Amino acid sequence: MSEENITRIHTDDKEYILIGTAHVSKKSAEQVKEIIEAENPDSVCVELDEQRYQSIKDGNKWRNMDIFKVIKEKKATLLLMNLFISSFQKRMAKQFGIKPGQEMIQGIESANEIGADLILADRNIQITFARIWHGLGVMGKAKLLTAIIASIFSNEKISEEELEKLKEQDMLNSMLDEFTQSFPQLKVPLIDERDQYLAQKIKDAPGKKIVAVLGAAHVPGIQKEFHKQHDLKAITKRPPKSKVPKIIGWSIPLIIISIIAYTFYMNPSAGFQQTLSWVLWNGSFSAIGASIAFGHPFAVVTAFLVAPLSSLNPLMAAGWFAGIVQAYMRKPNVSDFESLSDDVYTVKGFWNNKVTRILLIVVLTNIGSTLGTIIGGADVVRLFIENL
Repeated sequence: MSEENITRIHTDDKEYILIGTAHVSKKSAEQVKEIIEAENPDSVCVELDEQRYQSIKDGNKWRNMDIFKVIKEKKATLLLMNLFISSFQKRMAKQFGIKPGQEMIQGIESANEIGADLILADRNIQITFARIWHGLGVMGKAKLLTAIIASIFSNEKISEEELEKLKEQDMLNSMLDEFTQSFPQLKVPLIDERDQYLAQKIKDAPGKKIVAVLGAAHVPGIQKEFHKQHDLKAITKRPPKSKVPKIIGWSIPLIIISIIAYTFYMNPSAGFQQTLSWVLWNGSFSAIGASIAFGHPFAVVTAFLVAPLSSLNPLMAAGWFAGIVQAYMRKPNVSDFESLSDDVYTVKGFWNNKVTRILLIVVLTNIGSTLGTIIGGADVVRLFIENL
């Protein structure tokens, strides 16, 4: 039995066996099966949270998704980013003819086969993203989104040798490695806190012998944190929402409305020019965003009509309305949901699948509306100054 990538920790009368894996490696999946069968542990810990576990367990999850509910609950952007990450995994996994996360699936199956307790040892991914997002400024958030989206357009292939080097990183970390070098503060929520969480969950697993299936990036950190006591409540607390975006969100519309109203009072002709400029800039950029996503003509028109109004109300977003209209006009069918996990493999698939097209319309329309607000707002101020 190969001991490569295996770390053993003994404390009192318990033995912990950490298997460092690559998330798209056949060898890792084979080694997980081999170790669990040979060691026959009382518990098997896997680097999954409940959400990702259910995703693996429920192969029909896409069929059950309510796209209208996703839009109404303002989860379109989050779902689209999850699909982008899924696409990154699938492209590497497909290159080597395996499923992404196969070693985690193998860990689950092997635990069931020997009757071991299965422990979901990772922190909720949404909490991890929330804590990452909280630590970034506006530019940092823009760079992060750009980096993830850019991964979709990459056709770069890697060798088996390079793949094995990924054992030094887990899948999420491999995507964000370069980014974390530019923004060192990301290392805390992305790596350090998860090392602490994983270490505590593994340590608390029942039984005398515990096997843990982990991305190899976490193994050194878990070893370091293993003999410390960690407060899981503290590192699973969602960061408080900043009041600044809300203040800005309401201040800009109030300023724009006040400027236009005052201009109308002083010079109705200039006030009309301001209103027209606001409508055209907002509506046009929002409609362009919907058009880039190949939205239905009614969705594009909706984006144009709603954006000038939604930009003045932080509780509304043009993309939500355009997305709902698109969903009504081009309602996804069962085959769209069934093929979703395969379609996200390519850029063409993202645009062709009716589900992802709706999500793209929501996101790109909102981005267009934001650009329209900035440019339209600047033009309103320009006209105000010119007519003082």
